[in-house]
Amino acid sequence: MNIRARATLAANHGLITRPQLMDAGVSTASIKNLIRRRALVIVRRGVYADGEMWDSLPSARERHRLRTRAATIHMRRDFVLSHDSAAYELGLEILEPPRPLVHVTRFGVTGAWTRHGIKHHLAPFGREQKVALGDLQALDLARTAVDLAREHGQPYGEIACDAALRLGVSRRALEDAVTAMASWPFVTRSRLAVDFAQPGAANVAETMGRLLVAELGLGEIDTQFPVEIDDGRVVWGDLRVGCHIFEVDGKVKYTPVEAGGVATSPITEVVWEERKRERAIRREGLGVSRIIYADFWEPQRTAALIRLREEYDDTAARYGTDLPERLSRNAARLRDRRPA
Repeated sequence: MNIRARATLAANHGLITRPQLMDAGVSTASIKNLIRRRALVIVRRGVYADGEMWDSLPSARERHRLRTRAATIHMRRDFVLSHDSAAYELGLEILEPPRPLVHVTRFGVTGAWTRHGIKHHLAPFGREQKVALGDLQALDLARTAVDLAREHGQPYGEIACDAALRLGVSRRALEDAVTAMASWPFVTRSRLAVDFAQPGAANVAETMGRLLVAELGLGEIDTQFPVEIDDGRVVWGDLRVGCHIFEVDGKVKYTPVEAGGVATSPITEVVWEERKRERAIRREGLGVSRIIYADFWEPQRTAALIRLREEYDDTAARYGTDLPERLSRNAARLRDRRPA
């Protein structure tokens, strides 16, 4: 590519259209050659990305953001990014749906249609719900979270609403966003997601773990439960019901930092410390179950529910179903001391 084409790529987030390439003096034959050599990658028809930049994108989130810019590059009518596309731009942690689309919303009576990988929504929204994101605009975090719930249902909505609370959105803001949708299609999904939402879930997996435990019907689920173990350290259980802790484990815990994980010690040390931690929790009069990502989906989900129920029942037989006053009092004290 010549300097003019590279300058256009640099000025447009690594994207360039076919007319822009032609204006820069790149011939049709040269465009085909650049694509063949992967110097250019087709993002959508007539829009290309710098191949090296595309291959270096670290996540599906970043690729979706580039696809969003490619999809909206020729749009002339006013629109705002919404749903999945707004979530990626706003930094809202979500579960990617099976069929990722670019989502845009225009003000109007509720309706939607999909064309060429873009889902166009017509819906009312307030001026205060718009957020400026450089050269783009998006609906805000609260509206985006409840839109995702209405669009995709469970567990996508619960994950989005938990993530919104985690980012500082108030429950009142989520409730207000749902109230404005009183007669919209599938609004019940949004109401259920907001009712379920808690800020204590640290990530997508912990929300999905809470949904799994909720399906057991054991009672109120407490998130991020602190326990002071015998060596004076404080450990935090992901989920608690009664005297039982449910820990949600992901591979990221056991993957070295240099490979994209969070493990700063050899895997043997990580697992050994985990086992000692679990033993210390049990000495405090609490049972422990472990949940992995595969447990969230069939065919493993049904078996996981049976196993978790059996483990909870075993704890209840040993220690009862009510948290001892000592542990409850200590948890309140430790939470008061925890930095915001």
